Amino acid sequence: QVQLVESGGGLVQAGGSLRLSCRPSGSISSINAMGWYRQAPGKQRELVARISRGGSKNYADSVAGRFTISRDNAKSMVYLQMNSLKPEDTAVYCCYIGADFYPYNYWGQGTQVTVSP
Repeated sequence: QVQLVESGGGLVQAGGSLRLSCRPSGSISSINAMGWYRQAPGKQRELVARISRGGSKNYADSVAGRFTISRDNAKSMVYLQMNSLKPEDTAVYCCYIGADFYPYNYWGQGTQVTVSP
């Protein structure tokens, strides 16, 4: 089974930046949407950003203007550039890749992002 592997998380001070990357461990055909979720302790999972097959982007209100999602279709990778980070951005960030065929959705294990005041 193809797994997604995230990288780029870590500890950063408020106002800093991080860039998350997500790559599959194998080949995924007919990829459609790609995106990032996050979950902070005691909170529900939140869709942070999504990019469609055609490149349309959607962001959570809480990150709009600070985060940028992008994708590399040749490498089947998705990225999340996070700028002007705030302590409330602290969470485990998970990537996902949607496909037209079974199993339709692939998920990463998550990478921790911690923003200190």
